[in-house]
Amino acid sequence: MSAHTATNPGPRKRDPEATKRVILEAAAELIVEQGAATLTHRAVAARAGVALGSTTRYFESIDDLRETALRMLGDEVDAYLARMEEDLTSCDDLAECLAASMYGFLSDPRQVHATMALVTAAASDANLRSLAVRWTDRLTDLLAVHVGRERAVVAEVYLDGAMMHAALHDEPLGREAVTRALRPIFAMLETGGR
Repeated sequence: MSAHTATNPGPRKRDPEATKRVILEAAAELIVEQGAATLTHRAVAARAGVALGSTTRYFESIDDLRETALRMLGDEVDAYLARMEEDLTSCDDLAECLAASMYGFLSDPRQVHATMALVTAAASDANLRSLAVRWTDRLTDLLAVHVGRERAVVAEVYLDGAMMHAALHDEPLGREAVTRALRPIFAMLETGGR
């Protein structure tokens, strides 16, 4: 076997699913970095390292690619919330456990920016709203089991603000600060309203 044969095995087998996955991952990363509105076939193809025509072969339109990539990011958020839910089920101090879990989330710029991309895309496109409220509704639902619906909504709104803060600053709010903010929320009287 020559040195050329060892380093260049010849033409690669076509793998349409792998190509589609690479395109989708590239689109998701561009959305996280630059926002959903800036997505173009050309930018995705360049990031994915594929021919420009590949993006249109696998996705009918830029809107289809954008929505599919946003759904993928939404699935990542769902996975994070599932881990958070597990953490909270075996917790003695809900404010402390939630703050610790959120600090992990808020310290991950990619996760924060992915969630913010979902929210901002939904703010300008009502068809994407269901993707953005996955975060708010699921977080509210998992907290409501522990503290009731009204407190859960208030805590979720506070945590949305903490997420926005993390997206705009170099450092997220500290665990202790989040814990101190959550304690009175969890102790507030419920009025039965939302």
